[in-house]
Amino acid sequence: MFTVFISLVKDSLQAILHGSKKYHLWMAFLTFIMLIGMYCYTIQLEHGLSVTGMTDRVSWGLYISNFTFLVGVAAAAVILVMPTYVLKDIDFKQAVLIGEGLAVAALIMCLAFVVADMGGPSVLWHMLPGIGVFNFPDSMLTWDVIALNGYLFINISIPFYILFRHYQGKDALSKVYVPGALLSVLWAVGIHLVTAFLYQGLQARPFWNNALLGPRFLASAFAAGPALIILVLALIRYSSSFRIEDKTLKKIGIVVTVAAQINLIMLVSELFKEFYAPTHHSESAYYLFFGLHGKKALLPWIWTAISMNVIATLLLTFHKLRNNFKILYFACSLLFIAIWIEKGFGLIVPGFIPGPYGKIAEYTPTGIEIGVTLGIWALGAFVFTILAKTAIKIELGQLRYKKETVSKE
Repeated sequence: MFTVFISLVKDSLQAILHGSKKYHLWMAFLTFIMLIGMYCYTIQLEHGLSVTGMTDRVSWGLYISNFTFLVGVAAAAVILVMPTYVLKDIDFKQAVLIGEGLAVAALIMCLAFVVADMGGPSVLWHMLPGIGVFNFPDSMLTWDVIALNGYLFINISIPFYILFRHYQGKDALSKVYVPGALLSVLWAVGIHLVTAFLYQGLQARPFWNNALLGPRFLASAFAAGPALIILVLALIRYSSSFRIEDKTLKKIGIVVTVAAQINLIMLVSELFKEFYAPTHHSESAYYLFFGLHGKKALLPWIWTAISMNVIATLLLTFHKLRNNFKILYFACSLLFIAIWIEKGFGLIVPGFIPGPYGKIAEYTPTGIEIGVTLGIWALGAFVFTILAKTAIKIELGQLRYKKETVSKE
């Protein structure tokens, strides 16, 4: 077994290091962006979080915005896991490993954004059980750490087992991976609800202290995540010989459509609650959607997001438009960007405004924050490219364990 594993590692490295000119240019580009991110991060390590746009008034910014959004992207893998492993829907079979690879990349980015937001890796010991202040089970942050790392382990172990069996030319045993798949379905819902509860449980922040926040997190996750999966599958479909059926994309498109519609309904419900009978607790929402006391930094962002959200949902709602792949890809791109804005700046920053004494301190990310953020996104794309390239080669039969070669050696 160990010999097979070593052989898999060697063959995977060979597959990763060799590819077309476009592949090498893509990897070089991602490496360049990661180096920029690392440079910006060294500046942050040297000078602290003072080089970011965050202050004691707005203590969460671009890093936590991306973390919150990417938790939803990671959870969206369940959209492919459930029908493939549990319901035996063969239309999703070719796409499920790609979706789980995307979940792994998203979770790695989530953890990287948390480290960046904490200032540096040297403070991570505070989260270690028995050494730091883990505070289990009272702390929702502790629950989030357990949920994210557990989901990362599940999304690594199940695909690895399946690919390891396929690498040997064997079928994966359902009795081994189906229990894990069922667990991942429940865990995917859990990681996003726990993340929502982090905000929802803060009574002093009325913008977040909303019973609808958890369900809306799930709706937006199952819209943006599968939308990204569709775009990634489209790229793989047109850049490799890996076969992705039309009906697979169409089925995922239906999931995106329903989730986007539910997300819009929940948005309307929140707007009604905030503005029909406004109280002083509605000031955060007023700041976000209309500005407050002349402060309007988020207005262009949120109205752009809502416009894109509505346009994308309308395009997806009509069956004929959704089945046109060019329109589908365009709508998914709009939806992904819209939810990134809405679930990022549109959720995190307004929660801090106005402050406890009514003061408005607006937040604008600095170049350092943007550089670190781009570097982490490049890291995620780099990891996903490596995972997808290896998985595709194994699934196509181009990577196989060679017993004869190993025995001679």
